[in-house]
Parts: sequence; C-alpha cells; structure tokens
Amino acid sequence: MDFDIRQGEVHALLGENGAGKSTLMKVLSGVYQKDEGDIFFDGQPVTINSPLAAQKLGISIIHQEFNLCADLSVAQNIFIGREHRKKHLFFSQEWLLDDDAQNQAAAKILKILNLDITPDTMVSSLTVAQQQMVEIAKALSCDSKVLIMDEPTAALTESEIESLFKVTNMLKSQGVGIVYISHRLEELVIIADRATVMRDGCYMGTVDYQDTTLDELISMMVGRDIDDVFPPYQTSCAGEVVLSVKNLNRDGVLNDVSFDLHKGEILGFSGLMGAGRTEVARAVFGADPVDSGDITVNGQPLTNHSIEEAIEAGIGYLTEDRKHEGLALGLSVEVNTLLSNYPEYASSTGVINDDKGHQVAERLRQQLCIKTPNLEQLAGNLSGGNQQKIIIAKWLCKNTDILIFDEPTRGIDVGAKYEIYELMYELVKQGKSILMISSELPEVLGLCDRIIVMRQGRITGELSREQASQKSIMKYAALEG
Repeated sequence: MDFDIRQGEVHALLGENGAGKSTLMKVLSGVYQKDEGDIFFDGQPVTINSPLAAQKLGISIIHQEFNLCADLSVAQNIFIGREHRKKHLFFSQEWLLDDDAQNQAAAKILKILNLDITPDTMVSSLTVAQQQMVEIAKALSCDSKVLIMDEPTAALTESEIESLFKVTNMLKSQGVGIVYISHRLEELVIIADRATVMRDGCYMGTVDYQDTTLDELISMMVGRDIDDVFPPYQTSCAGEVVLSVKNLNRDGVLNDVSFDLHKGEILGFSGLMGAGRTEVARAVFGADPVDSGDITVNGQPLTNHSIEEAIEAGIGYLTEDRKHEGLALGLSVEVNTLLSNYPEYASSTGVINDDKGHQVAERLRQQLCIKTPNLEQLAGNLSGGNQQKIIIAKWLCKNTDILIFDEPTRGIDVGAKYEIYELMYELVKQGKSILMISSELPEVLGLCDRIIVMRQGRITGELSREQASQKSIMKYAALEG
C-alpha cells in the first residue's frame, strides 16, 4: 500500500468495507504496527509505535467507532491525558486540575463546531451525533499537522455536517493535511482535493477529485460498475396490518404517535435529528418505557412492553448503535449470528448442536457477503459495515417477521449498501415487514412504500411513495407543533 498526504489538502481514502482503510490509518496513528515498509513525516523516516508517538508528531485520528469515557464530562474527554493544571495555592511543588481553564478551552472548540452543549455535560447523556462531534472536538484540540477523519459525518445532521466542513476548510487554510474516509461520495465533491482507492488491502490508484467522476471511483472501489444506486422498485404487495401503534406517549419524548405497518411493505420514518424516530423504534421494541399507548402485533396486544415480549412476538431491532447495543464485540461472528435464537440449536438438556448452528451461521455469512477470515473471528475485529451485516444476520437467524432497521446503512460502502437494499426487498417479497429509519433522504425515497415524518416527538405527516419528495418531507419535518 502506498499513500501520501500533502500540507493543506483533503485527501479522500475510499474503498469498500474491509478494504483496509481503517487498518492503514491505525498504522499511521500508532494503534497498529506495520510489518514492512517505510513511513516518512516531513520528509524524514519515522517510527510510529504508539498513539502517543503519533500525537507527538502531530497526527490525530477521529475513529469510526467512538473512544469516549461515558462517565466523564465533555471537557474531560476532549483533554484526556492532556488535562489543564494549575499550581497548588500552598504547596508550590504540587499541581491541581484546573477545571475552569479546561472548561473555557473546551467551550472555544465547541463554539467553533457550533455545538450547543456545555463543557461540563456528561458524555453518557449525549446523543450519538453529539458524541461524534465530541470526538471531532478532541482531535481539534491537539493542534494537529495531519488529521485523520474516519467516517466523521456518519451520525451527523445536515447542519452539523455544514459546521464540520467549515472547520475542515479552516484547517486546510492553516496548512493541516486531512485524510477523509467516507462512504458518502456525494459529500466529497464539496471538500476533497484528491482521492486514493483501496480494494482488498491493495492500492488501486490516486486521482484528482475534480478530474474524475463518482462512477469511475465506484468502479475502482468495487471492481465493477454499479448502474443504479437502488435496485428497481418492487411494487408493494402490502397486506394486512401486522403492527399497530396507537396513541403512544412518553413525557417529553413522544406525543400521541399512531401508525400501522402492513405485511410485505417498507414503512419509512424520516425527520431531523431529535425528531423522535429512534425513540419510537425503541418504545415498540420494549427497550424504553412508555407512559401510555397500545402496541399490537398480528392483533395481539403487547402488555409488558419488554424486549423479551417483542422478540417473542416476532419483532427484531437493528439498532443504530451497533458497537454498544447491537453486538457482543468480544464474541465470534458465529456466536453473534446465533445469539437471538440459541434455543433452536439446543437439545432438551440445553446442549448446543454446534454443527447445526455453524451451518446456519455460514449460510447467512454467504448470503450477506460478510467479509471475515472465518466464523471464529471476533466481531469487534471486523469493519463497521461487516459488523452491521452481522446484526442483520442475527435477526434473520431468528426468522422475525417484523424488522426495525434503524440507520441500516450507516458506515456502509456503496457496494454493500446495494446488497442491503436488495436484501430488504427480498425480505418483504417473502412477506416480512420493515420499519426503516434513515437520515438519508434519498434512501427513504428510494426504498419506502410509505413515509412517516416526525418532528419533536410527534407525527407531522404521512406520504405515499408517489407524494414523497425531498421538498415535501422537509416541509413536514420543519412544521411547528
């Protein structure tokens, strides 16, 4: 693999999930050590054998998966390991933490990012998008010469992405070299100067962004042409109501939410960040409590509002936070795949039939094209996109009839996205029903039979596929009251 980054440029690093992008960046940031080859910084050969060594050179990285301490404040996370200190008032040889100075410094960075949270806010109370912005703030605080951004916008709203791009351009003007990894190729048109493409761990080429097209980049990434972003739309064969939600309420979160999901349809939920889409999904799945409202599955009411009850009723939830809620990262691909349905592979005495379970896990691995050396590989060692596929495999293993896809393609490359879309169409063709939440409007418009729009915890509009457009969705997303 060959790669170079120039002063004051944004260099996009592209490739499918598992291509080696994150691995290469972890080598450059000292998380992994190289086996062979040379690394030069400012023209001089260097050895980067730890994250601290990289940081001393001026290399910072914003990882795709968050590395935050949930029980510390925003300011403490930004400056962890580099805390602000002050001399002890009475003992001149001793130092104390200077929380006031640290909070002031953090506030300046948060202001640059236009992030409306206070430095003393606990990270555990932040949304996924806000945590992503704290990761960015942490990297900015290091005064870096090279800044690596690994999927920095995957969890951000349009306004937050706009703020990030402003900061990116500011850093470029200051001579910072920025390595930008993203599967959102359309956003790279705005900020990227050059692009390097990887495939299967190998170097495929470097191009000037203004002299190439998205189709050419995609072809380099996947080794084939992708004619359409979405599979041909399959006319919905929506049947009877399989999931009915009536007057769902949770104080300050959900307000009289009602909708029906039909057999064999994809029902989309759209809205701005904080609209309450994920909160609806979690309430239906029993992960969050509700104050009032009724949920019925195939005409049978769910009375306990628990995860166990929802699963037994045939509901599966593909969470937006795969790292903390979707997977057991320290367990194998096979175990994660079978987790939702282990009793199916056990005898009456509880002994697991390993051969039967292995066959199912292998079939799903092939069906979803999960890139892993073997089924014994730890889930935590795979790329983000392949981790997402394991979660889908987990619910397919359970053979659930109602699937909630919460940001199903976040952090997934264009080739894998198409495969996920095809899979979703295949599932509804089999009579399963999908409730899909996505922050990407083209994705909602390209896949869904109906679209429900939310704002501030309430439903503000419902659109058929024929009625839906980006303009009509944003109209309902911005409605007051």
